[in-house]
Amino acid sequence: MSAGRREWLGLAVLALPTVLLSLDMSVLHLAVPHLAADLRPSSTQLLWIIDIYGFMIAGFLVTMGTLGDRIGRRKLLMIGGGAFGLASVAAAFSTTPEMLIAARAVLGIAGATLMPSTLALISNMFPNPKQRGTAIAVWMSCFMGGMVVGPVAGGFLLEHFRWGSVFLMGVPVMVLLLATAPKLLPEYRDADAGRLDLASVALSLAAILPVIYALKEIAKNGLSLTEIVVLAAGLAVGAVFVRRQQRLEHPLLDLQLFQVRAFSAAVAIMLVGAVTMGGVFMLVSQYLQMVAGLSTVDAGLLLVPQALAVVAGSMIAPRLARRFRPEFVLGFGMLVAAGGILLFTLANGAGGVAFVVLGMSVASFGMGPQGVLCTEMVVGSVPPQRAGAASAMSETSAEFGIAMGIAVFGSVATAVYRDQIAVPAHVPAAAAAQATDSMAGAMEASATMPGATGEQLLATARDAFSSGLHTVAGIGAAIVVVFAVVGMVALRRSPAAAKAAEPVLVAS
Repeated sequence: MSAGRREWLGLAVLALPTVLLSLDMSVLHLAVPHLAADLRPSSTQLLWIIDIYGFMIAGFLVTMGTLGDRIGRRKLLMIGGGAFGLASVAAAFSTTPEMLIAARAVLGIAGATLMPSTLALISNMFPNPKQRGTAIAVWMSCFMGGMVVGPVAGGFLLEHFRWGSVFLMGVPVMVLLLATAPKLLPEYRDADAGRLDLASVALSLAAILPVIYALKEIAKNGLSLTEIVVLAAGLAVGAVFVRRQQRLEHPLLDLQLFQVRAFSAAVAIMLVGAVTMGGVFMLVSQYLQMVAGLSTVDAGLLLVPQALAVVAGSMIAPRLARRFRPEFVLGFGMLVAAGGILLFTLANGAGGVAFVVLGMSVASFGMGPQGVLCTEMVVGSVPPQRAGAASAMSETSAEFGIAMGIAVFGSVATAVYRDQIAVPAHVPAAAAAQATDSMAGAMEASATMPGATGEQLLATARDAFSSGLHTVAGIGAAIVVVFAVVGMVALRRSPAAAKAAEPVLVAS
């Protein structure tokens, strides 16, 4: 069956929350200095304002994906959209740090309903593999489009209005979603899904949240006993969660999905892609601001080519997958991405901006097919009634991957930086220790030094940071190459991969 005019209009409706989520992610960092000056949060409160949104999304994705299968995906999407709009208003007019943290937490929980609901509805509305691949490409491109628009729109609003205005961008989007969804989106749910197991919900949160928290803290502060204990506790609860799912007749997470080769391989490839791109691009963002000395807005503008490259790679992937086997398109794209990542090794000191921007663009173009084709394989390899749970797993793997990549690659880069930095002998011991700790510390220490000494310290710190970026880029490129080959082998002759290339049969 082929989708008609209503389904394509419905896709435009599903793109609205996708754009909104990426907008909300991209504008907050621009607003931080403004809201910090107004609300005066403590350093801990400011970290929670920034991080609580991502924590809640990661923690509730599995629950919300399965809940949508039970109560209806359109219904959950509208509930989440309404909650997101109300929480956006609360965030915009927050008068205390605690109020903003609570509003951001609700935004995260509501946001966790949006991505799996939209992707599951796409899988139901577009049963034809060819059209579904195109729809997923459009869906993913809209997410990246929001990342492009976010810094520009956010910068304009912050220049002319109060910091809370950046949160109000989501309100008209959600009003439009609530007005059009009942007319353009059909309802889907699994009549045999059974009741939601609340104990499994609690266990999933108790497993996911500590792991994400520990990974983020390791990325910020390095490995310590506290983070190890928190990570171990999360993994232990995760083991209990898995055992419970194996015993339940209607589990929160159906582990039998991983017995489908295309599903498990696609989720693994998405996880590795998120690990690599999350870790490497985090360092690239730091390079642009701390090494090249660009402002947040200027660094954001230099990320526009990368976002456009993802859109181009995503949109071309379904067409290529109809001419060539999808696993080959996926593997070749990842090899292109590896080549782009290797360009980062040519960025030395503050003069490598061109190589960094070009490398980001090439790598993002190569990873575009991976995101589209792996997502298509995930939702196309499971029965329609399990599309919500499958969609949630793909999104959760991306969240885990990004957090893990930032933690692991950030630690590697820090170790290389500390090994390579050569602090001038005449720098005071306190300033030398501060500079050796991190690039940010070197910038602060150099500001307190006399002109020539400060410039010399900053130059050696920039070279050390570039060495860390080179090391991470080399490791990341090697990982991508390995999994490009593994993906082509694992997905060879996979039914789900073959379906992605099936031609459309239009009823006459």
